[in-house]
Amino acid sequence: MYHFTEDCLIGVEQIDAEHRELFRIINETQDLLDNQIISDKYDRIVEMVERLEQYAEEHFAHEEDYMESIHHPELNLQKRQHLFFRDKINGITNSFSSDHEQQAILEDLLRYLVTWLYRHIISSDLMIGKLKPSDEWTAPEFTEKYHTGIAIVDKEHKELFRIIGDVYRVMTDEMALDKYDEIVRLLEELKEYTKFHFQDEEFYMESIQYEGLEAQKRAHEAFVSRLEETDLEHVDENQQETLEELMEFLTEWLVNHILNSDKKIGQGR
Repeated sequence: MYHFTEDCLIGVEQIDAEHRELFRIINETQDLLDNQIISDKYDRIVEMVERLEQYAEEHFAHEEDYMESIHHPELNLQKRQHLFFRDKINGITNSFSSDHEQQAILEDLLRYLVTWLYRHIISSDLMIGKLKPSDEWTAPEFTEKYHTGIAIVDKEHKELFRIIGDVYRVMTDEMALDKYDEIVRLLEELKEYTKFHFQDEEFYMESIQYEGLEAQKRAHEAFVSRLEETDLEHVDENQQETLEELMEFLTEWLVNHILNSDKKIGQGR
């Protein structure tokens, strides 16, 4: 079962409602795939995948229209990601046969598409409607409201805030003409440290048998994927834009994730 958790909320009512519906359709499909009583599932599976395809198409159109209306700078990136999703779905529905092997392939692909959707929401959709002019930015501070009550987690969160502070300083450095090397260094530091931190956090959740562990793992994977998918050629050609987008992503994601997900670990729920 795939849960639409609070860290999936982007704050745009229609888009959040449509994301919830996409998760509902996918979970309905997963329930059918896991059903051991129904022996012939092929027609039902095809119907569900086609329904997912149709609903996703409507949702992507609404999402892109909204982004265009607010002149969102990541619209073209979103369109490419949506196109990739469409191509995957079309590839599934166009290659079906009713034999057992094809049904097994469908099961694997559905799980892949669920993972893609979750990562897409966390790493891309979360930024919709939140970008603001760089002169409004301030370096975030690790204050008491971010404390989870778990010493190792709080210590590592504080270090993440420090790295974000470094991003802010590079972003606002008006004397530097070429920031490419610094951006690449910061991206590498972020990737390495977040992997280290997420591993510690997940180990702690396992130790207390935390029920939200799987949702946390998917959120962590989405964050790392966003960093790993950075186009360095685009970075070189759009250095200041990259820093502003990175600052936005880091601040919004980390604040949202700590307040809506990580604090619950310390509360044991």
